[in-house]
Amino acid sequence: MTFSARPLQEHIGTEIQIQPELLASAPVVARLRELLVQRGVLVFKQLHLNDDQQLTLARLLGNLREELGKGIYKITLDKKSNAHAEYLKGSFLWHIDGTHDDIPPFATLLTGHSLSETGGQTEFANSYAAYEALPQATKDKLEGLKVEHSVELSMSRAGVEATEDNLNYWRSFPAKQHNLVWTHKSGRKSLVIGCHASHVVGMDKQESDALLSELLEWATRPEFVYRHEWSPGDLIIWDNTGVIHRVEPYPLDCGRVMHRSTLMAEEPFA
Repeated sequence: MTFSARPLQEHIGTEIQIQPELLASAPVVARLRELLVQRGVLVFKQLHLNDDQQLTLARLLGNLREELGKGIYKITLDKKSNAHAEYLKGSFLWHIDGTHDDIPPFATLLTGHSLSETGGQTEFANSYAAYEALPQATKDKLEGLKVEHSVELSMSRAGVEATEDNLNYWRSFPAKQHNLVWTHKSGRKSLVIGCHASHVVGMDKQESDALLSELLEWATRPEFVYRHEWSPGDLIIWDNTGVIHRVEPYPLDCGRVMHRSTLMAEEPFA
């Protein structure tokens, strides 16, 4: 056995124990990708990958998005290190990355470098499992519904100041409509919900708000959620197409820094 895999929750999360050098093996990484899709989240505790090792793993798992020409994006609320730091407040709310696009990123790799003394835990909810556990009558009700998703709304809900510059930037991302129930190429179905979900198209606002709130509450029930307490050097990989996530609020000046690598989109919302 080249690595061990231990389920963390019934419906989500697997802890992987592996030697870092094995993450350069294509056959090993292929098996890890299978587990990622099956379990939604892979956790590597105190693996302490450097950036080059993380990038090697990312390129074996999928197609790396070369953010800032490097493939590593520093997640921090320190404006000196990240010009768009305040937008990261949106990560305090449940969300899926990329709902302002037609095709969202496949997956994300995140390594903890500097952590906050308070807050900063990350929660992940399996939207495949949440959909599958819905009563059939609810599934029938959701079939064919479309939801509009808005960057501006998500930033507003996160409490980011609506300055003229911010509004212009947010509105540069047109609202997108996606099926509330995403039928994947695999045949599995997941819910497309989160802080960016504005309204169900064609539905009364009160009814729409109630439905989206009810579904988000359902999808984030404890049985569908894995909550990660970070230690320096931890690596987490999650399937962005079947998992919604959020980070618990932490002080803006705490110096928390995470290194993120994003795997390019592979499958459109459908």
